[in-house]
Amino acid sequence: QVQLVESGGGLVQAGGSLRLSCAVSGRTFRRYSRGWFRQAPGKEREFVASIGWSGSPTFYADSVKGRFTISRDNASNTVYLQMNSLKPEDTAVYYCAAGSMGTIKGQEYDYWGQGTQVTVSS
Repeated sequence: QVQLVESGGGLVQAGGSLRLSCAVSGRTFRRYSRGWFRQAPGKEREFVASIGWSGSPTFYADSVKGRFTISRDNASNTVYLQMNSLKPEDTAVYYCAAGSMGTIKGQEYDYWGQGTQVTVSS
């Protein structure tokens, strides 16, 4: 059974940092794109960042450019999202995803994690 498991979420003050991780069990995703999405209460899920299987290309939502960095370690089948200069509007459940052709659209991804809560206080 394939599982994507996010970790690293939590409560942080505005201006702070968090690093999310997404580990995979059940199969490898070395040739898959990996992405991060988020969903705030009462809002639709939105794209945050993605990374190709080789480490490029990377894509970012305009709202996180310059603050968030996506990276991956294919040896450990793990993808990361470094989040700096966090803002209250970054508060959401963050989901990682894997897809053979994934870029910025959720429907391009085949596998999803259960999510990790990120809360940024003002």
